[in-house]
Amino acid sequence: MFDILMYLFENYVHSEVEFLVDEDELTQELTRAGFHQSEIIKAISWLEHLAELQEGDTPYLCDHAQHSFRIYTQNEMDKLDVECRGFLLFLEQIKVLSVITREMVIDRVMELDEPMLILEDLKWVVLMVLFNVPGNESAYEKMEDLIFEQPDGRLHS
Repeated sequence: MFDILMYLFENYVHSEVEFLVDEDELTQELTRAGFHQSEIIKAISWLEHLAELQEGDTPYLCDHAQHSFRIYTQNEMDKLDVECRGFLLFLEQIKVLSVITREMVIDRVMELDEPMLILEDLKWVVLMVLFNVPGNESAYEKMEDLIFEQPDGRLHS
């Protein structure tokens, strides 16, 4: 499923071509690209849930969330190792992620099929979330700069 999300992101993020909104056309394109139907369905569902998060009907989008401290559940710690959790904190500290977008990232990570996410994949999930949430253009650009302009490939030490 993550490969499909990466395929879509890489093919449409900087493209002048409008993203296909018709699910049947999108499914056909992904099938032609060699992806399996079951994984395509999961990826489309993942994207639909990301869109639902933007509507603000989620419990973590409350007013006091702007000053919250994040405590991870055991399932979240199993999927996000200490390096990934530290990276999310780092992104909050430099104002790439807000509390709300951090929670959106964690929500999307938890829906991935991966038993544990590596830091490189987490970076892409962060980009996907920031790209799809209006009003986060400068955070998206900052994240892109962090990923693509680091001479040694490391985002932070």
